[in-house]
Amino acid sequence: MHGSAVVSWLLVAVCGVTGTYCLLRVWRRSAEHRRAAWLEAVMGLGMAVMALPHTVAPVPPAGFVVLFGASTAVALHGAARSGAHCLHHALESLAMVYMALVMAGAVGSAAPAAHAGHPAGPGHAATPGGIPLLTGALLLYFAAYVLRSGALLAGAPAGRGRGRAAPAPHEWGTAGAPLAHACRLTLALGSFTMLLTL
Repeated sequence: MHGSAVVSWLLVAVCGVTGTYCLLRVWRRSAEHRRAAWLEAVMGLGMAVMALPHTVAPVPPAGFVVLFGASTAVALHGAARSGAHCLHHALESLAMVYMALVMAGAVGSAAPAAHAGHPAGPGHAATPGGIPLLTGALLLYFAAYVLRSGALLAGAPAGRGRGRAAPAPHEWGTAGAPLAHACRLTLALGSFTMLLTL
Protein backbone atom coordinates (compact mmCIF):
# COMPACT_ATOMS: atom_id res chain seq x y z
CA MET A 1 0.00 0.00 0.00
CA HIS A 2 1.18 3.48 -0.80
CA GLY A 3 0.28 6.06 1.79
CA SER A 4 1.95 8.79 3.81
CA ALA A 5 3.28 8.06 7.27
CA VAL A 6 0.72 10.48 8.73
CA VAL A 7 -2.19 8.54 7.18
CA SER A 8 -0.67 5.26 8.35
CA TRP A 9 -0.33 6.42 11.95
CA LEU A 10 -3.84 7.92 11.97
CA LEU A 11 -5.18 4.55 10.79
CA VAL A 12 -3.17 2.78 13.48
CA ALA A 13 -4.60 5.05 16.17
CA VAL A 14 -8.23 5.00 15.02
CA CYS A 15 -8.38 1.27 14.22
CA GLY A 16 -6.43 0.37 17.37
CA VAL A 17 -8.78 2.31 19.66
CA THR A 18 -11.83 0.91 17.88
CA GLY A 19 -10.52 -2.65 18.06
CA THR A 20 -9.70 -2.29 21.76
CA TYR A 21 -13.17 -0.92 22.51
CA CYS A 22 -14.77 -3.80 20.59
CA LEU A 23 -12.64 -6.26 22.55
CA LEU A 24 -13.91 -4.77 25.80
CA ARG A 25 -17.49 -5.05 24.51
CA VAL A 26 -17.13 -8.82 24.15
CA TRP A 27 -17.51 -9.37 27.90
CA ARG A 28 -20.42 -6.92 28.22
CA ARG A 29 -22.62 -8.43 25.52
CA SER A 30 -25.02 -11.34 25.44
CA ALA A 31 -23.80 -14.61 23.94
CA GLU A 32 -25.69 -14.01 20.69
CA HIS A 33 -23.80 -10.74 20.06
CA ARG A 34 -20.32 -11.86 21.11
CA ARG A 35 -19.38 -13.17 17.68
CA ALA A 36 -19.93 -9.75 16.08
CA ALA A 37 -17.93 -8.07 18.86
CA TRP A 38 -15.06 -10.56 18.39
CA LEU A 39 -15.08 -10.04 14.63
CA GLU A 40 -15.02 -6.26 15.02
CA ALA A 41 -12.20 -6.49 17.59
CA VAL A 42 -10.10 -8.72 15.32
CA MET A 43 -10.83 -6.44 12.37
CA GLY A 44 -9.87 -3.25 14.22
CA LEU A 45 -6.69 -4.57 15.82
CA GLY A 46 -5.66 -6.42 12.66
CA MET A 47 -6.16 -3.30 10.57
CA ALA A 48 -4.12 -1.27 13.06
CA VAL A 49 -1.17 -3.67 12.70
CA MET A 50 -1.62 -3.82 8.92
CA ALA A 51 -1.45 -0.01 8.72
CA LEU A 52 1.83 0.20 10.65
CA PRO A 53 4.80 1.28 8.55
CA HIS A 54 6.71 -1.82 7.44
CA THR A 55 9.87 -0.64 9.21
CA VAL A 56 8.02 -0.55 12.54
CA ALA A 57 6.26 -3.93 12.35
CA PRO A 58 7.46 -6.09 9.48
CA VAL A 59 4.56 -8.54 9.60
CA PRO A 60 4.57 -10.75 6.49
CA PRO A 61 1.45 -10.43 4.32
CA ALA A 62 0.85 -14.17 4.77
CA GLY A 63 0.10 -13.49 8.44
CA PHE A 64 -2.71 -11.12 7.48
CA VAL A 65 -4.05 -13.64 4.94
CA VAL A 66 -4.29 -16.27 7.69
CA LEU A 67 -5.80 -13.88 10.27
CA PHE A 68 -8.42 -12.34 8.02
CA GLY A 69 -9.07 -15.63 6.24
CA ALA A 70 -10.01 -17.18 9.58
CA SER A 71 -12.13 -14.12 10.38
CA THR A 72 -13.92 -14.54 7.05
CA ALA A 73 -14.70 -18.19 7.83
CA VAL A 74 -16.12 -17.29 11.26
CA ALA A 75 -18.21 -14.47 9.76
CA LEU A 76 -19.62 -16.73 7.03
CA HIS A 77 -20.51 -19.34 9.63
CA GLY A 78 -22.26 -16.64 11.62
CA ALA A 79 -24.09 -15.40 8.52
CA ALA A 80 -25.53 -18.86 7.98
CA ARG A 81 -27.01 -18.74 11.48
CA SER A 82 -27.85 -15.10 12.16
CA GLY A 83 -28.31 -13.34 8.84
CA ALA A 84 -26.91 -10.52 6.74
CA HIS A 85 -25.04 -8.55 9.40
CA CYS A 86 -22.23 -11.13 9.50
CA LEU A 87 -22.00 -10.94 5.70
CA HIS A 88 -20.64 -7.41 6.08
CA HIS A 89 -17.94 -8.71 8.43
CA ALA A 90 -17.12 -11.45 5.93
CA LEU A 91 -16.78 -8.95 3.08
CA GLU A 92 -14.68 -6.64 5.25
CA SER A 93 -12.35 -9.52 6.14
CA LEU A 94 -12.13 -10.61 2.50
CA ALA A 95 -11.17 -7.05 1.57
CA MET A 96 -8.28 -7.31 4.04
CA VAL A 97 -7.23 -10.68 2.55
CA TYR A 98 -7.28 -9.04 -0.89
CA MET A 99 -5.10 -6.15 0.35
CA ALA A 100 -2.65 -8.58 1.98
CA LEU A 101 -2.35 -10.49 -1.30
CA VAL A 102 -1.66 -7.22 -3.12
CA MET A 103 1.00 -6.38 -0.50
CA ALA A 104 2.59 -9.78 -1.17
CA GLY A 105 2.65 -9.08 -4.90
CA ALA A 106 0.31 -12.02 -5.54
CA VAL A 107 -2.39 -9.77 -7.02
CA GLY A 108 -1.90 -6.72 -9.23
CA SER A 109 1.27 -4.74 -9.70
CA ALA A 110 2.34 -3.77 -6.17
CA ALA A 111 5.89 -4.60 -5.21
CA PRO A 112 6.13 -7.36 -2.56
CA ALA A 113 7.72 -4.97 -0.05
CA ALA A 114 5.02 -2.33 -0.39
CA HIS A 115 3.08 -1.64 2.79
CA ALA A 116 1.00 1.14 4.26
CA GLY A 117 3.30 4.06 4.89
CA HIS A 118 6.25 2.22 3.30
CA PRO A 119 7.13 3.06 -0.30
CA ALA A 120 8.24 0.30 -2.61
CA GLY A 121 11.81 1.52 -2.28
CA PRO A 122 14.49 3.08 -4.48
CA GLY A 123 14.13 2.22 -8.12
CA HIS A 124 10.53 1.05 -7.70
CA ALA A 125 7.66 3.19 -8.91
CA ALA A 126 4.82 3.62 -6.43
CA THR A 127 2.22 2.26 -8.81
CA PRO A 128 -1.19 1.23 -7.46
CA GLY A 129 -1.65 -2.49 -7.00
CA GLY A 130 -4.59 -4.80 -7.16
CA ILE A 131 -7.34 -5.26 -9.68
CA PRO A 132 -8.83 -1.83 -10.48
CA LEU A 133 -12.39 -3.12 -10.99
CA LEU A 134 -12.38 -5.08 -7.73
CA THR A 135 -10.76 -2.23 -5.81
CA GLY A 136 -13.35 0.18 -7.22
CA ALA A 137 -16.24 -2.11 -6.28
CA LEU A 138 -14.95 -2.43 -2.72
CA LEU A 139 -14.48 1.34 -2.47
CA LEU A 140 -18.10 1.87 -3.57
CA TYR A 141 -19.36 -0.70 -1.05
CA PHE A 142 -17.48 0.80 1.89
CA ALA A 143 -18.42 4.35 0.89
CA ALA A 144 -22.10 3.32 0.84
CA TYR A 145 -21.71 1.53 4.17
CA VAL A 146 -20.10 4.60 5.77
CA LEU A 147 -22.91 6.83 4.50
CA ARG A 148 -25.56 4.39 5.76
CA SER A 149 -23.93 4.06 9.19
CA GLY A 150 -23.56 7.84 9.39
CA ALA A 151 -27.26 8.25 8.61
CA LEU A 152 -28.16 5.75 11.34
CA LEU A 153 -26.04 7.68 13.83
CA ALA A 154 -27.47 11.02 12.75
CA GLY A 155 -31.00 9.65 12.98
CA ALA A 156 -30.59 8.10 16.44
CA PRO A 157 -31.53 11.22 18.47
CA ALA A 158 -34.46 11.95 16.16
CA GLY A 159 -35.90 8.52 16.93
CA ARG A 160 -36.38 9.50 20.55
CA GLY A 161 -39.11 11.93 19.60
CA ARG A 162 -41.14 9.15 17.99
CA GLY A 163 -41.61 7.27 21.21
CA ARG A 164 -38.31 5.34 21.30
CA ALA A 165 -36.30 5.82 24.46
CA ALA A 166 -32.62 6.56 24.20
CA PRO A 167 -30.46 3.57 25.16
CA ALA A 168 -29.04 3.60 28.64
CA PRO A 169 -25.24 3.93 28.86
CA HIS A 170 -24.81 0.20 29.64
CA GLU A 171 -26.85 -0.67 26.52
CA TRP A 172 -24.72 1.34 24.10
CA GLY A 173 -22.58 -1.72 23.36
CA THR A 174 -25.53 -3.75 22.09
CA ALA A 175 -26.39 -4.35 18.46
CA GLY A 176 -28.09 -1.34 16.89
CA ALA A 177 -26.93 1.11 19.58
CA PRO A 178 -25.04 4.29 18.62
CA LEU A 179 -21.60 3.09 19.76
CA ALA A 180 -21.94 -0.16 17.83
CA HIS A 181 -22.81 1.83 14.68
CA ALA A 182 -19.89 4.18 15.37
CA CYS A 183 -17.49 1.21 15.58
CA ARG A 184 -18.75 -0.26 12.31
CA LEU A 185 -18.58 3.14 10.62
CA THR A 186 -14.99 3.61 11.81
CA LEU A 187 -13.89 0.19 10.57
CA ALA A 188 -15.60 0.70 7.21
CA LEU A 189 -13.95 4.11 6.88
CA GLY A 190 -10.60 2.53 7.73
CA SER A 191 -11.16 -0.13 5.05
CA PHE A 192 -12.06 2.59 2.53
CA THR A 193 -8.91 4.56 3.39
CA MET A 194 -6.66 1.52 3.14
CA LEU A 195 -8.14 0.64 -0.25
CA LEU A 196 -7.41 4.17 -1.44
CA THR A 197 -3.74 3.72 -0.55
CA LEU A 198 -3.52 0.30 -2.22
